[in-house]
Amino acid sequence: MDAEYLIVGAGSGGSALAYRLALAGRRVLVIEHGGSDAGPFIQMPGALSYPMNMPVYDWGFRSEPEPALGGRSLATPRGKVIGGSSSINGMVYVRGHARDFDTWAEMGADGWSYADVLPYFRRMEHWHGAGDGGDADWRGKDGPLHVTRGPRSNPLFRDFIEAGRQAGYETTADYNGEKQEGFGPMEATIWQGRRWSAANAYLRPALKTGNCRLIRALARRVVIEDGRAVGVEVERRGRIETLRAGAEVILSASSINTPKLLMLSGIGPAAHLAEHGVTVVADRPGVGANLQDHLEIYMQYAATHPITLFRYWNLWGKAMVGAQWLATGGGLGASNQFESCAFIRSAPGIDYPDIQYHFLPIAVRYDGRAAAEGHGFQVHVGPMRSKSRGTVTLRSADPKAPPSIRFNYMSHPDDWAEFRRCVRLTREIFAQPAMAGHVRHEIQPGAAVETDEQIDAFIRDHAESAYHPCGTARMGRAGDRMAVVDPECRVIGVEALRVADSSIFPQVTNGNLNAPSIMVGEKAADHILGRGMLAPANVQPWINPNWQVAQR
Repeated sequence: MDAEYLIVGAGSGGSALAYRLALAGRRVLVIEHGGSDAGPFIQMPGALSYPMNMPVYDWGFRSEPEPALGGRSLATPRGKVIGGSSSINGMVYVRGHARDFDTWAEMGADGWSYADVLPYFRRMEHWHGAGDGGDADWRGKDGPLHVTRGPRSNPLFRDFIEAGRQAGYETTADYNGEKQEGFGPMEATIWQGRRWSAANAYLRPALKTGNCRLIRALARRVVIEDGRAVGVEVERRGRIETLRAGAEVILSASSINTPKLLMLSGIGPAAHLAEHGVTVVADRPGVGANLQDHLEIYMQYAATHPITLFRYWNLWGKAMVGAQWLATGGGLGASNQFESCAFIRSAPGIDYPDIQYHFLPIAVRYDGRAAAEGHGFQVHVGPMRSKSRGTVTLRSADPKAPPSIRFNYMSHPDDWAEFRRCVRLTREIFAQPAMAGHVRHEIQPGAAVETDEQIDAFIRDHAESAYHPCGTARMGRAGDRMAVVDPECRVIGVEALRVADSSIFPQVTNGNLNAPSIMVGEKAADHILGRGMLAPANVQPWINPNWQVAQR
């Protein structure tokens, strides 16, 4: 079972990496603890609320009690299936803003500015939005990852965009192109009515090359000899064995499991490792630190007319939607129903968007629980760049024990001010003529929630993770004590070991993280292969010319 490259994790970064290495003729072995992604719960986009709540597909992690959220423990889903979290996520496709990656470079991730990463976004994309007014010059045309847009046939999708325009905000034909700021159509990793996960886009084509193999096993630790990663100890079919790597080991196990594996392998904060009896190989205090996420609330509205998806939110309705999808691959089941969105700035003096909206034509939670009032709709809204930071640490030295996850949500005072602005700006948008006629009343937070104290209490009781954890093995220069990997994704202090997943993000990017996680796998492959990077792109993003003095 030996190979040149061992990749731990068949998720977004790992699958992209396996494909590029295999395509280059390298022998690759992918180690994945999860199983098959077959079946409608994963492949049908409209069933997205199911897989992340099913233990067969999800690791089932939860945060430690969050002090600023009233001691609540929040769900932290991570995919335990081929495709990783791309097989259980909401399929929303967001690259991030150009300024995000320029910030990475400023923080020590040399070679990861927007000019550097845009060519990799282009290489990975097969974009289908050209007929909808998008920025074709900024997009990829023949990559493995299909990126599409929903039909926006429900009038609520277009009326939400129009309400944003009426409120004085920009509109954008392509938030993944030159201009992220504004209201516009949302993109998704859906193709021909199916979830187009990293497994479908990358892993299956990699396996077809004959250079890539996949095994189902639990990775226990990286085997390090004389400062060099030589293999991975795994548990498979009840037996513990060591798989050897001829060239390198790459961890792509998620921002939760990657730092856990590093620490179990002796790479991490020395004192913490000693507490659990783990022999220290490399004292890297940044392992498990810098944990970031997007927190959001659902602002829900009761509808005046029965035009929402609530009519299908019953056993018979779901059966009809599922039957149509199984028979034709189309209908409501072929969409994730996130078909319009917005990125706005919360205040003057902020140069690029720091609030994201997902619009949904039903009032329902990710866990599938619908609002009790029947027909309604909602936006998911939250700040993009929280200053709060958390940690992932070992609970014990047992590889089967889940790690301790502490996000420290809302621990920075700026978070509260930003969230209050989210609530008040959203109410203003829904009061515009395009949406006001659809609103019977506000379900939550509710019209009685007005003061700072009342809004804060609502946030404390109802804010949920957007499921975008990252940053726990961040990239930086070798002299940075808190950096875990260098700009070529190499673990500092250990040879032949790299990380290629959202762990390496120095700072969370704007929006959903699947796209930048795949980009990391794409770019890491070129570093590993030792070939030249794709030529930087000479483009400049649109920045509102009045950002210093105007909020919109």
